[in-house]
Amino acid sequence: MANGIEMLQISANIMGEQNIIHPTLLWDEDEVILVDAGFPGQLPKIREAMEKAGAPLERLSKIIITHHDIDHIGSLASILKELPQRVEIIAHEEEIPYIQGERQSVKMNPDRMAQPEAQLNSLPEEQRQLMKKMFGSLKDLKASVDRSVDDGEILPYCGEITVIHTPGHTPGHICLYLKQSKILIAGDTLFVDGPMLVRAPLFIDFDVDLADKSLKKLAQYDIEAVVCYHGGLYKGNVNRRIAELTNG
Repeated sequence: MANGIEMLQISANIMGEQNIIHPTLLWDEDEVILVDAGFPGQLPKIREAMEKAGAPLERLSKIIITHHDIDHIGSLASILKELPQRVEIIAHEEEIPYIQGERQSVKMNPDRMAQPEAQLNSLPEEQRQLMKKMFGSLKDLKASVDRSVDDGEILPYCGEITVIHTPGHTPGHICLYLKQSKILIAGDTLFVDGPMLVRAPLFIDFDVDLADKSLKKLAQYDIEAVVCYHGGLYKGNVNRRIAELTNG
């Protein structure tokens, strides 16, 4: 994608169908940073993809977690267990209790589940099963977070990384903006569906209104390409497409 930036392609079996997820790898002479950590059991695939990119797992120094869904933190604990060196885990403060297994996923909390017609039970069976799998207990996957970040914070790594707090999908969801390359790492705020950049499906957002506000927030950045965890790379007039999605 650009010097020291690689969009990984990790195959995943979801509800019997093969899918690809896209963690992002950033590196320079001093740091190797992985953005998101896949499903449980994907350490070998992550290792292989990092080797191919030229930034091996053994050099990993930091992992930035965009949010606490199981497909983003699933192999986090196993990565930490595998490596002898200290790997710093970074996430927004509001995500920390979920990543550390202190709280159940916000999308499966009792208040949300008490509204069956408006929430889980109104969905088709396949989507209900996906929700249960994706947003169930995280206790077995827990890992300690070393550093919290907030909106607008600039991380001085790999040419600078700007943190954008984009709640809605989860409370502490973040996107990352790479100013030098004008690349946005979108987490689950945006998806690529075929040739189109689209917003995340409404049924996987815990707060749709917040997600709308977060999407509008992205318009202030000059973006030439977007890495979507689901769907991959989108290039083109990104800012115009975001305006279309937000009726802006």
